[in-house]
Amino acid sequence: MAVHLVLGGARSGKSAYTEQLASASQLAVTYIATAQVYDDEFAKRIAHHKARRPPHWQIIEAPFDLANTLATHDKPETYLIVDCLTLWLAQCICPDCDRPLGQEKGDALWQQERAALIEVLPTLKGTILLVSNEVGMGIVPLGEINRQFQDEQGRLNQAIARLANEVTFVTAGLPLKLKTN
Repeated sequence: MAVHLVLGGARSGKSAYTEQLASASQLAVTYIATAQVYDDEFAKRIAHHKARRPPHWQIIEAPFDLANTLATHDKPETYLIVDCLTLWLAQCICPDCDRPLGQEKGDALWQQERAALIEVLPTLKGTILLVSNEVGMGIVPLGEINRQFQDEQGRLNQAIARLANEVTFVTAGLPLKLKTN
């Protein structure tokens, strides 16, 4: 198992950095995109990400059931990129976000998804690159759902960082190694 958590703020360069790591490996890459498109502006952001990816990478769109998606596509000598944990979390706790029929909503769904991810990561054989926003460097937001999101994102980042072999913080496109094994 090799888990690498890449943290940073919005537009910090964390996704591009992660994609460069995967490209440099010259191994097969599976890119797991967690976003769902809810408006035109966000569709443009996703298009920007898609344009950077090599055409030979396998793309999996998985806004939910991330642990199962990782387990299904995991193989030795491969890279699995998850971009990003932040959107995955937001969709799990958002009461208005689309989710598969029959799935729990809100906190119950989130707790199931989070526990499954933490459980599966140590069992994976490939190199896992997890992209996540660092949301704990600002003020405490107004609104209950916003505070829940910030709290859960911080807790998730800490849990993943404990499991990870490497943790990198990216700001202004520059990587800073926080943890290496």
